[in-house]
Amino acid sequence: MLLFRWILLLSLLAAAVCFAFYAGTGQPRFKRRGLVILKWTLIAAFGFFAVLAVERLA
Repeated sequence: MLLFRWILLLSLLAAAVCFAFYAGTGQPRFKRRGLVILKWTLIAAFGFFAVLAVERLA
Protein backbone atom coordinates (compact mmCIF):
# COMPACT_ATOMS: atom_id res chain seq x y z
CA MET A 1 0.00 0.00 0.00
CA LEU A 2 2.84 2.37 0.81
CA LEU A 3 4.47 1.63 -2.53
CA PHE A 4 1.26 2.48 -4.39
CA ARG A 5 0.98 5.78 -2.53
CA TRP A 6 4.55 6.68 -3.50
CA ILE A 7 3.82 5.80 -7.12
CA LEU A 8 0.78 8.09 -7.07
CA LEU A 9 2.78 10.89 -5.48
CA LEU A 10 5.61 10.57 -7.98
CA SER A 11 3.13 10.49 -10.87
CA LEU A 12 1.55 13.72 -9.65
CA LEU A 13 5.02 15.22 -9.33
CA ALA A 14 5.84 14.16 -12.91
CA ALA A 15 2.65 15.83 -14.15
CA ALA A 16 3.56 19.01 -12.26
CA VAL A 17 7.03 18.99 -13.82
CA CYS A 18 5.51 18.61 -17.29
CA PHE A 19 3.20 21.57 -16.65
CA ALA A 20 6.16 23.60 -15.37
CA PHE A 21 8.07 22.81 -18.57
CA TYR A 22 5.02 23.84 -20.57
CA ALA A 23 4.84 27.12 -18.67
CA GLY A 24 8.54 27.71 -19.22
CA THR A 25 8.85 26.73 -22.87
CA GLY A 26 5.33 27.10 -24.26
CA GLN A 27 5.64 23.80 -26.15
CA PRO A 28 2.27 22.02 -26.25
CA ARG A 29 3.82 18.54 -26.09
CA PHE A 30 4.59 19.08 -22.39
CA LYS A 31 0.99 20.09 -21.73
CA ARG A 32 -0.29 16.95 -23.49
CA ARG A 33 2.10 14.71 -21.55
CA GLY A 34 1.12 16.38 -18.28
CA LEU A 35 -2.56 15.89 -18.97
CA VAL A 36 -2.08 12.22 -19.91
CA ILE A 37 -0.03 11.55 -16.78
CA LEU A 38 -2.57 13.40 -14.63
CA LYS A 39 -5.51 11.53 -16.18
CA TRP A 40 -4.01 8.08 -15.58
CA THR A 41 -2.84 9.03 -12.10
CA LEU A 42 -6.35 10.11 -11.13
CA ILE A 43 -7.85 6.93 -12.60
CA ALA A 44 -5.37 4.84 -10.61
CA ALA A 45 -6.05 6.84 -7.44
CA PHE A 46 -9.82 6.45 -7.76
CA GLY A 47 -9.38 2.73 -8.31
CA PHE A 48 -7.07 2.45 -5.30
CA PHE A 49 -9.46 4.28 -3.00
CA ALA A 50 -12.41 2.28 -4.35
CA VAL A 51 -10.60 -0.92 -3.37
CA LEU A 52 -9.94 0.53 0.08
CA ALA A 53 -13.60 1.46 0.48
CA VAL A 54 -14.75 -2.01 -0.56
CA GLU A 55 -12.30 -3.58 1.90
CA ARG A 56 -13.76 -1.44 4.70
CA LEU A 57 -17.28 -2.57 3.83
CA ALA A 58 -16.40 -6.25 3.72
